[in-house]
Amino acid sequence: MNTRRIAAALCLFALVCRAFAAAPTEPEALTSAETWLALVDNKQYADSWKQSGSQFRARVTQRQWIGMVGQVRSPLGALKSPRSIIGVKFARSLPGAPDGDYAILQFRSAFEHKAEAVETVTLVAEAGILKCVGYFIQ
Repeated sequence: MNTRRIAAALCLFALVCRAFAAAPTEPEALTSAETWLALVDNKQYADSWKQSGSQFRARVTQRQWIGMVGQVRSPLGALKSPRSIIGVKFARSLPGAPDGDYAILQFRSAFEHKAEAVETVTLVAEAGILKCVGYFIQ
């Protein structure tokens, strides 16, 4: 095998390894989501916005986020018990969003004034770090 073929094979191998390394794992997604949710739980809304992904920050200003999340979370009261994970899904594309490495996590949650809730956190990998780009409570 000549030197060019070896170099090409090594480059291809490195690209494949990098692609697999870039895909988020369930433990990484869970840790990232729980870390971000802790900011929201502790009413650190400005910090939760700062820690969110660029897609999130491009759609809503920090001031808008603080108002929106405060209106949704304050009536619920404090988190009463640890969240339990319902499921984690991974996707390369989501409606209305650019292609990327996404993780969608659903948690069963209990708050002081809402005994049963489902929280959905959508994360995307940015420079190898999972960042929140979506948050919903039902």
